[in-house]
Amino acid sequence: MEQPILHMATHTLDAAPHWHVIDFISDLHLQASEQATFLAWQNYLVNTPADALFILGDLFEVWVGDDVANVPPGQAAGFEVQCQQLLAAASQRLTVYFMHGNRDFLLGESFAAACGMRLLGDPTVLVFDDQRWLLSHGDALCLADTDYQQFRTLVRTPAWQAAFLAKPLAERQTIARQLRTQSEHHKRSGATYADVDTAAALQWLEATQASTLIHGHTHQPADHVLNPGAIAPKRRLVLSDWEAAAIPPRLEVLRLSHCAAPERLKI
Repeated sequence: MEQPILHMATHTLDAAPHWHVIDFISDLHLQASEQATFLAWQNYLVNTPADALFILGDLFEVWVGDDVANVPPGQAAGFEVQCQQLLAAASQRLTVYFMHGNRDFLLGESFAAACGMRLLGDPTVLVFDDQRWLLSHGDALCLADTDYQQFRTLVRTPAWQAAFLAKPLAERQTIARQLRTQSEHHKRSGATYADVDTAAALQWLEATQASTLIHGHTHQPADHVLNPGAIAPKRRLVLSDWEAAAIPPRLEVLRLSHCAAPERLKI
């Protein structure tokens, strides 16, 4: 299969000198109907000792435009506003970055600013502790899912996004519900989802001179060595999704600390 070409506009971010602890999370799929996961996330934001938090996509189950967080006069704040308030409070204590996922790629500058979050391009190289860490949501590297890659290419175009966001909010929400129903049917049918392509991941790492790729999307948390036996190992660290109702609960943070190996923490 033809290998993807790494976009030349890859971002590089140097960790601030005072950062000693950095957390990574992804795929929380927050929604009002899943209060246990929301409360676990709330507790994490209040108590994390991290100096910086990187949210690598799919923070929300669905995002149809920043106007979902608008509160009409006389109405109580909705779920999205609660999330905004929590993030805004957290951003007063630590630096928060957000990278778009496949569920919340329409989250825009206005909501990010209200949350105190900084938007992050996909992929981005983080320079921390004398290492280069390549950060991505991960969906762009799942090459075997050709139908999704075609869909992703379409919906990431400015023209498609402008046309979609021009629709009334209620219509956008109906479309989102229909897409989620299709996705759930796909899962129940026993369909398997494509994993990150190893050759493509290696290409990204080599092109960016990074040693480790950190990503989410696949819901298959694991630590992979991509080039076994090589003098300079290339690794892929996959973040966990979050589901408080699972048995056992899936609530995990990947933490980097100065002069220490990456650590997976259960919340």
